[in-house]
Amino acid sequence: MRSLSFRKAGLEDAEQVADLHAESWRRHYRGAYADSFLDGDIATERRSVWSARLDAPTGTETILAEYDGRLVGFVHVAFDNDPTWGSLVDNLHVYNSHRRTGVGTQLLARAARAVTQRAVGNAMYLWVLQQNTDAQQFYLASGGSCVETADVPPPGGDPSRLNGTPKCLRISWPDAAKVSKRQR
Repeated sequence: MRSLSFRKAGLEDAEQVADLHAESWRRHYRGAYADSFLDGDIATERRSVWSARLDAPTGTETILAEYDGRLVGFVHVAFDNDPTWGSLVDNLHVYNSHRRTGVGTQLLARAARAVTQRAVGNAMYLWVLQQNTDAQQFYLASGGSCVETADVPPPGGDPSRLNGTPKCLRISWPDAAKVSKRQR
């Protein structure tokens, strides 16, 4: 019987998390990040980042979604990251083969639950590239509000694209408890 399960990530998960992160960047960030960066060895760079994050997860939590024991998505939250906006949903990625199956919705709800359980405040937010309209629709349908636009020079950014530095939108949820309830 096939089943979807969730668990906290550990250091032993760094490689598979990094691989999904790199695949997601390649799929969704083309045009904002330089092709040379996306076509390069970003998996190695992401492995370094995720090994460090998962080796010392102080003030953070990474939750994996697995389908029959294989990673299909993850979310990473940095608690109380900003005094105004709250906890940062720093990453939420789902393999393309599992998009629109509810995995992202459940990961966002689990992130919200973690915020209500571990953070000082209940607010949470994230940044999404302006060109990533599918993700924006998902976050807005999940009760988030677009509250700000900012320039964000990404790794491997290509300032000749998108009329200069790519833009990101801050999506905010003032009360993560409502996200959690909304997603059940």
